[in-house]
Amino acid sequence: MGMIGNILGLGNGARSLGETVKTVAEVFVPNATRQMELAGEAHAGAMGQFSEDFRQEAEGPFDRFVNGLNRMPRPALALGTLALFGYAMTDPAGFSVRMQGLAYVPEPLWWLLGAIVTFYFGAREAHYLRGAGTLAAPPAKADPAKSAAAQATRSDAAAADANPALEDWRRQS
Repeated sequence: MGMIGNILGLGNGARSLGETVKTVAEVFVPNATRQMELAGEAHAGAMGQFSEDFRQEAEGPFDRFVNGLNRMPRPALALGTLALFGYAMTDPAGFSVRMQGLAYVPEPLWWLLGAIVTFYFGAREAHYLRGAGTLAAPPAKADPAKSAAAQATRSDAAAADANPALEDWRRQS
């Protein structure tokens, strides 16, 4: 209470009455500020837990070697295909002999090679589509004033839709 409360003789009684009214009002209408605080705390807790999950330990030599091997298939396939074109232009006779040799490879072996390549690249693509390959950006912070206003508008609209008597009263006045 401020100076005006002291001048008017309002002391702790008015303050306790105000707290009581506030408490009773919160039974019917939730405290939006407290809800936003709780949502912020929950978000901060979840982000803290996620950051713990994604913390990376220092890599040793073996980990770096395996990560390097995992990065080789795509460049090797791309550069190997370009090298085949170069080989076909520099030694057409040798290239045709080797391509005829490929004709002797049995069909089930081609199917196996296709399945291996498909599953390798398909699993890699699915990994990135699910978002496991990158950390998602944190959600944009909502403006509390706009959020509360939007929530109030939604609740007013929902209340008007749910109460035909209230609509009749609004039409009459």
